[in-house]
Amino acid sequence: MRCPLPIIELARRIGDVEVGALVAVVADDPAAASDVPAWCRMRGHDYAGPGDDVEGAPSYLVRRRR
Repeated sequence: MRCPLPIIELARRIGDVEVGALVAVVADDPAAASDVPAWCRMRGHDYAGPGDDVEGAPSYLVRRRR
């Protein structure tokens, strides 16, 4: 997915996982590398770092905090 779609989907789905669980955001847009950590800071979640590539696209790990 290209930005801003990964951030929109993350915001929509973060409530579907338990507090403390990890969500992998898969995005082939280079802007996601800065957008995902920025979203985490603004929304009070933890950016847990890069994840494994998924079908050639990088992923970014987010831990739900609230």
